[in-house]
Amino acid sequence: MCRQVHGGIEPAWAVTLTFRSTVVDVASGRRNHLFGDLIMCGIVAYIGKRHALPVLIEGLKRLEYRGYDSAGVAILDGKMEIAKSIGRVRKLEELVEKTGGFKGTIGIAHTRWATHGGVTDRNAHPHCDDKKLGHNIAIIHNGIIENYSSLKKYLEEKGHTFESETDTEVLAHLIGELYKGDLEKAVQAALREVTGAYAIAAICKSEPDVLVVARKGSPLMVGVGKDEYIVASDSSAIVAHTTQAFTLADYTVAKLTRDSFRTSTVDDVPVDAQVKELEFDLAEIELGDFEHFMLKEIYEQPGALRTCLKGRVDTRSGQIVLGGVLQHAKMLATARSVTFVGQGTALHACMIASYLMEELGKVNADWDYASEFRYRNPIVEEGTVVVAISQSGETADTLAALQEAKQRGAFSLGVVNVVGSTISRETDAGVYLRVGPEIGVASTKAFVGQVMVATMLALFVGRRRYLSNDFVSSFLKSLEQIPDAIERTLKLSDKVKASVAKYIDRENWLFLGRGLNWPVALEGALKLKELSYIHAEGMPAAEMKHGPIALIDNGMPCVFIATKNSQYEKVLSNIQEVRSRGGHVIAIATEGDEHIATMAEEVFYVPDVPELLQPLVTVIPLQLLAYHAAVLRGKDVDKPRNLAKSVTVE
Repeated sequence: MCRQVHGGIEPAWAVTLTFRSTVVDVASGRRNHLFGDLIMCGIVAYIGKRHALPVLIEGLKRLEYRGYDSAGVAILDGKMEIAKSIGRVRKLEELVEKTGGFKGTIGIAHTRWATHGGVTDRNAHPHCDDKKLGHNIAIIHNGIIENYSSLKKYLEEKGHTFESETDTEVLAHLIGELYKGDLEKAVQAALREVTGAYAIAAICKSEPDVLVVARKGSPLMVGVGKDEYIVASDSSAIVAHTTQAFTLADYTVAKLTRDSFRTSTVDDVPVDAQVKELEFDLAEIELGDFEHFMLKEIYEQPGALRTCLKGRVDTRSGQIVLGGVLQHAKMLATARSVTFVGQGTALHACMIASYLMEELGKVNADWDYASEFRYRNPIVEEGTVVVAISQSGETADTLAALQEAKQRGAFSLGVVNVVGSTISRETDAGVYLRVGPEIGVASTKAFVGQVMVATMLALFVGRRRYLSNDFVSSFLKSLEQIPDAIERTLKLSDKVKASVAKYIDRENWLFLGRGLNWPVALEGALKLKELSYIHAEGMPAAEMKHGPIALIDNGMPCVFIATKNSQYEKVLSNIQEVRSRGGHVIAIATEGDEHIATMAEEVFYVPDVPELLQPLVTVIPLQLLAYHAAVLRGKDVDKPRNLAKSVTVE
């Protein structure tokens, strides 16, 4: 018997886990390749002695930043109890409460960000095998089954009928078709027929004491408790219950009972699981006294950067110690070119990184959209280094660009926040951000961490090429002062809020900067767009005259990054051009610059830091601006519409 509860009328429609050491890929020598529309949904599953439902609902709430189009849960208690609802997890929770709750001690749950099929109750996970089989098996799935169409045709020819539009249901039916009394073997057999990427969890009425999970290309880990296991897409759903966990390597299947587990490949070759200690505690993923995770993470940036720097800089000796790349120092010092690839906020960090690498490292450097890199037939010569920047380490476009670069012979580096993530395993070497978990969908502390690591990497290369010890030592002293400078800048929050309130009804904004502050202007525009849904454009200030100046009308907010640097006078000229056309200037300026106040309606002063380090402080008022704009407009700051934390969609 299977009972399903749905939530009503259907409409038309990376927390990072950080281990103390890197988890090694033990999956039968196979390389990971990320396919198609791998998406950042959330998986949580439980088997133990407690009631599963509270654990699953709590886990879904912690994973909701990964997807929130719909949610669902399946629990075994003699029968298969399933509830699904479009919308947020709280709607699912209310729906289950109306039924009196599900009482079993084994279950699976999912938050979805739609790819195959619209946002409807029937497309929400979990999905079951064929109805004629009594819905014996239920699964949840992150990823995409690329060959689902041919598999579906095969199953239909065998008499299967489908109730949803999803590729996940096809996988559920395939497992059901292959089931011969052993869920683990059925999952293994099904996954051998699958092309694509997946993280799945499966339960079966015929085996009420078994939970089977598997992974390829999409993160999945298993928390190990006392006579219980909690499976999740990341440790935010695990850390409240246990500090012990292991990640599943690609092509790995785990069979969990209440008191034991077994790990093997999809070909049923046993593999060892490396249980590690979770590095952060529950407080790091709790809101505390903050109203939103984004605001909390904005204020965590000084501490995050201190952790990022800790043990990596020696101002007395002028040394940068990056253990992840130290053994490749000679190769990096003789590199002919460096290309940084990323998407979204990480791309803006790539732009800054290319400036820094050329200025400090004196290496030919550029940047590219990861999504375009492999489609433009990039030239990769001997001595080419490609650096993939990604908060989650799972971004599909960035991973695909990385794989293309490696195939063409490039040396690859990763700059990621999540230890053991796919990019960290695919690259030849790399540097972790160490900025702690980031829950808010709009990245903040990961961005400043990426810029900080890019700065250290450029110094690391430059010191081995031409930079003097005295220069590096002096520069590192300035670098170590950046967290204090950010703390001072954060005091602008109330002033930013009051200023933004004057322009909150304006639907078009411009963000302008030059040099290293041009990518910061792009980042400011992106933050405003994704959080408040205001149309905003970021661009080099000089580019404004070549078309966009036509947009400026009376009172249009134009945000200039106008700090004292080598292009300061040029920026002032651009400000005059905006003012003469009725635009209102909001300026990010250097403390002590009284002249700028005569040219701008609003001025946010930041500490005077070296020009190459200015992005680390000039971005802070822009983060606050976007945050307060979203709050004033009544938007969901931590979960902007249509967005997930890590865009693993190619």
